[in-house]
Amino acid sequence: MLVRKEQDLNTIQTEVFDLLVGYQEEEQLSKKKVASRRSLRARRAIEKHFEEKKLHDDIDELWFNE
Repeated sequence: MLVRKEQDLNTIQTEVFDLLVGYQEEEQLSKKKVASRRSLRARRAIEKHFEEKKLHDDIDELWFNE
């Protein structure tokens, strides 16, 4: 009977451990996705800034050369 209780406890402990590890992995994956989205938004904002700056400079150059 004692062996059976220990086996049940070990099974429960294993299941709880697996759940915790799975939760931690999901949490890490979620954080990576958020960081990736944030980096992508920042990169796109920087690209947009440089494109607008270049367009503005090109328009100024064209305007003053005429």
